[in-house]
Amino acid sequence: MARLILAAIVFHACVFLGLQPAAADPASYTLAAAQTVKQKCVNTCRERYRDCRRLKQLPSFECRGVYQDCTRYTCTGLGPG
Repeated sequence: MARLILAAIVFHACVFLGLQPAAADPASYTLAAAQTVKQKCVNTCRERYRDCRRLKQLPSFECRGVYQDCTRYTCTGLGPG
């Protein structure tokens, strides 16, 4: 279901930009959209890291762990253990 919604969003974005979505491979749109979602997730993890450093409630190495866990588990959909 999520792929269908994602494909529809990408399709409409291409139409809005004047691209020819029918002429391109639909898999490439899915890949591009997935990369965008992944990049947004990584950006969110970077924000969490910056917040962690700014608040100074944890040592810096713990903040690195926050970033690594975020990218490893949140952005991939995997859970710890």
